[in-house]
Amino acid sequence: MGPTVVWFRRDLRVHDHPALIDAVQSGAPIVPLFVWDPAIIHGRFASPNRAWFLAGSVRALARSLEELGAALRVRSGPPAEILPQVVRETGAGAVVASRDYTPYGRSRDRVVAAALEQIGVELRVKRGVLVHEPEELPGSESGPARVFTPFLHRWEAIPLRAVLPKPDRLTGALAVSDERARGPLELGVAEPDAEPGLLPEPGEQAARARLEAWLDAGPEHGPAAYHRTRDRLDDDAATSRLSADLRLGLLSPVEVVTRALATDGSNEGSRRFSSELAWRDFYAHLLWHLPRMAREPFLERFREVDWPGDAPMVDRWKRGVTGYPIVDAAMRQLASSGWMPNRARMIVAAFLTKDLLADWRLGEAHFMRYLVDGDPASNLGGWQWAASVGTDAQPYFRVFNPVTQGGRFDPEGRYVRRWLPALTRVPTNRIHQPWTMTGDEMVASDCRIGVDYPAPIVDHAEARTRAIAFFRSIEPERVRR
Repeated sequence: MGPTVVWFRRDLRVHDHPALIDAVQSGAPIVPLFVWDPAIIHGRFASPNRAWFLAGSVRALARSLEELGAALRVRSGPPAEILPQVVRETGAGAVVASRDYTPYGRSRDRVVAAALEQIGVELRVKRGVLVHEPEELPGSESGPARVFTPFLHRWEAIPLRAVLPKPDRLTGALAVSDERARGPLELGVAEPDAEPGLLPEPGEQAARARLEAWLDAGPEHGPAAYHRTRDRLDDDAATSRLSADLRLGLLSPVEVVTRALATDGSNEGSRRFSSELAWRDFYAHLLWHLPRMAREPFLERFREVDWPGDAPMVDRWKRGVTGYPIVDAAMRQLASSGWMPNRARMIVAAFLTKDLLADWRLGEAHFMRYLVDGDPASNLGGWQWAASVGTDAQPYFRVFNPVTQGGRFDPEGRYVRRWLPALTRVPTNRIHQPWTMTGDEMVASDCRIGVDYPAPIVDHAEARTRAIAFFRSIEPERVRR
């Protein structure tokens, strides 16, 4: 029996790994493989931050596999060329991988499967990236769920599969001629944009430590308190910070949900936390059923809308100099750390698409450039929601007020002051609208509006009126369906 190639992609772990367990149970020696795919690292949504995190996670996976008895092969090039090469070199009889759901991933896997078929080898794809598969939800044969709440009810009704154990030992195949495991810099990827020390430690071991810390956070944080803390921007422990780990499969989403619910399955917090992974499945399933959404809005009447947003205004949004502190703090956090809380993502997305009336795809691309956890389906779904052009979209007449949002979710201004040092001494009652300071207050706080910190680039009340009129003007019969 020839060895089995285990092709790692968005599943860089050894715990609860269905494809790896499938290969082990075949009884054949294991050939672990990772491929640096140029279409991903240099493609439409290339990201130095993610490439750095990916490279570190691949190195960590190599150490874990070596401890289990198998050496990770690392190659670079088109997978449809690399996989047949490795199969020929090792005499492998099969290739197994975790299933991918994105349009590119599905296309790539079809091409790889065809190339392998020509040499008599099967590509077997297993679950492992999502909690539930797209076909498992009741009614999925008629198309995707379009509203989240009914989706969640069906999603919660499906029993979770059992969490699989980490293999005790792997039987590695003999070493083959292999190129040196190059990092992203050697593959032409720039240094990370984020500041040193602000990116999360890569690799499965670090991810599991973050999971343990979240589960053991106690009654004031962690899953039990998630329903109370999840929107707070001024509390670094308010959310799990596991999104990048789930993005690269350093953690199994099934294990995360299972263990979070085990802390107290009837608790409102743990159930609310598990619903966040349901959102992740929701957007992945939606993109699986409707791959056109990778390039266009779910609501087809918005497909050819000419968004009137002004490029210089969009640039100021990107740089975090809009004059609205909660928006600017979030955009500075993204640039500095490659991450921001979900509440902050909603606020800045609403500002770009409603206050500035800019094309949501500009925000989608900017997020994918910087986010370590940038996920094609989740990022796309979130941006279409914020822009009121997606499934289960935010109603267009509900326009986030950045001042109100700041006061509600950063009441003391701690989040704003952390990322906007110019506002450090601004009084708390002015922190989310510093342009209302008196002259004496500006002097006392050493913050002159228009000099030390910008004045607002738009008047929110006027922008809200303009946004509602814009959306109301879009008549379905006048736009190609």
